[in-house]
Amino acid sequence: MTIRLLIADDQEMVRRGIRRIVESQPDMEVVGEAADGLDAVAMGCALKPDVALVDIRMPRMDGLEVTRRLADPALADPVRVVVVTTFDLDEYVYPALRFGASGFLLKRSGPTLLIEAVRAAMAGDSLISPSITVRLLEHVTGPAAVRRPRRRDAVLTRREVEIAGKVAEGKTNADIARELFISAGTVKTHVASIQRKLQVRNRVGVAVRAWE
Repeated sequence: MTIRLLIADDQEMVRRGIRRIVESQPDMEVVGEAADGLDAVAMGCALKPDVALVDIRMPRMDGLEVTRRLADPALADPVRVVVVTTFDLDEYVYPALRFGASGFLLKRSGPTLLIEAVRAAMAGDSLISPSITVRLLEHVTGPAAVRRPRRRDAVLTRREVEIAGKVAEGKTNADIARELFISAGTVKTHVASIQRKLQVRNRVGVAVRAWE
């Protein structure tokens, strides 16, 4: 299956660079490019890409609103959005994840992480730049963090605890599968169960609860 992507960034040079990275993969193709937020939403709705790679700062509509309009889980057919930006400010990271983004990458992360983020989004996972994940964990697990009461129905199995710990280390499903000698599909099922039990929306939420 070919993964169809939409690239939304106001800089043509950046779009061209991302296109080269994406199309270096035999199973990926770019179906559209948008230079501003309004066009990104319109193309996302019309083209129905599998994944949209969206910058934060764009004319006419920023990437956060684009993410909200395309990736909201309440939508009938949401688009998987991976935010790819130069800026890792908290006021961008938290809303993007809250609006349903499947990943948040810094442009300096490099091509390998970008490809991994696309594949993670397709697998129903989330990939966040490691430096951002560390800061998120420091923010929500520091001395001033408010601890949520534990729920009786949030008890994890021994295997789920093991997998949650590896998610907290920033490992992908494929990494975990190799280490535990199980299939990536089995890991995905466990992660979905963990998210449901802990009532979190993505892998960052799992990591936060694991660190707590």
